[in-house]
Amino acid sequence: MRSEFLPIKKLWLRRFRSILAAEVCFENPLFLVGRNGAGKSNVLKALEFVSECMTTPLGTVFQNQGGIEAVRYRSGTQSRPGNVAMRVDFEFTNGTPATGWYAFEIRAKEGYEFEVLREKCVVHLAGQRHEFDRSNKILLTGVPGIEPVVDPQALLLPLIGGTPQFAPVTKGLAGIRVFSLQPKAIQELQDPDSGMSLKSDGSNLASVLKALSKEEGKLERLCELLRTVVPGTATVRPIKHGKKLSLEFRQEWGGGRKEGSSSKHSVAHEAFSMSDGTLRTLGILTAFLQKNRPTLVGLEEPEATVHPEALASTMEMIRAFSRNTQVLVTTHSPDLLDAKWVEPHNLRIVSWEEGVTQVLPLGDSAVSALQQRLMGAGELLRSNALQPVDFFADQKVSQLELFAESPA
Repeated sequence: MRSEFLPIKKLWLRRFRSILAAEVCFENPLFLVGRNGAGKSNVLKALEFVSECMTTPLGTVFQNQGGIEAVRYRSGTQSRPGNVAMRVDFEFTNGTPATGWYAFEIRAKEGYEFEVLREKCVVHLAGQRHEFDRSNKILLTGVPGIEPVVDPQALLLPLIGGTPQFAPVTKGLAGIRVFSLQPKAIQELQDPDSGMSLKSDGSNLASVLKALSKEEGKLERLCELLRTVVPGTATVRPIKHGKKLSLEFRQEWGGGRKEGSSSKHSVAHEAFSMSDGTLRTLGILTAFLQKNRPTLVGLEEPEATVHPEALASTMEMIRAFSRNTQVLVTTHSPDLLDAKWVEPHNLRIVSWEEGVTQVLPLGDSAVSALQQRLMGAGELLRSNALQPVDFFADQKVSQLELFAESPA
């Protein structure tokens, strides 16, 4: 399937974590398939990095991701590591449509310091082109009245993101959300917050459900969807424990046609009594239905602890939500990919060889097998036949000129 909703069209990376150079063309939904340790999560971390930069000082973003030494690619040789660079091509359609691209390059300095070498944003908005280009501490812009101070340790886009010309870009990029849902964090008593946005690990899920309960029909719809994956779970709701919040699940049975089942029974359980798979499924649903709908939802291995028979329902949910939310999923599960609607354009193969992560489309044989319905994606993965195109060993990082109109 191919969704027309595609806010993030392409991601270019240079020397980010285990990725030396990559061009990731997006589809919706898109599945990054690879073994543990291949570097699938680093694509999500790159998107998370860009998103966090829109609302958080750059130095703090580096700290949250382990420091610039952890973020930039290291070859294992004695040579000085190169600069970290990223580019996002976008098409934001919520509100006034805005298309264009945003790129930056950052150099590490001694003592864990860093400086922004270049930053450029081009946006087409209401038939007009707006841009700024920051290079060597000089800001060139065609937008009147924009003269911010060029700080070598800060990005400019978040600072001028309140202007009409660039607000759609900062809002769209800030709306990227990556989730690595942790059942243990969902089980524990949670500190209440506004519930506007679900945290990456799900540790404020109760607050998010509380916010949803105030919107007519939202929590009921979530419970209805949860029942399709976890039969017997009638409702889930936030409950108070002093100043903390938890979750209460109500399960129902009976009331059917079988002898002795004419009456309906129910029992309530708190989150600590529920299975990891149920909690993770609830987190996935909440990620899509939360009050602040994300631009893109990134899911880390949603198949973890979920029963194989429930994965078909999980995939149908992903397919349905992709109509109005972009979805990016990392996985190494053949069961998850057994869905018949998964096509070659929905897949990218992630592998790690000689210290480098590669993100590549499917090779011709795998594409042919899927298109001719000879085998499904899950079957190909089980038989080790879900292989990428050949990677050109002589590809040079310098060929990725991220600040050109059309990188090559």
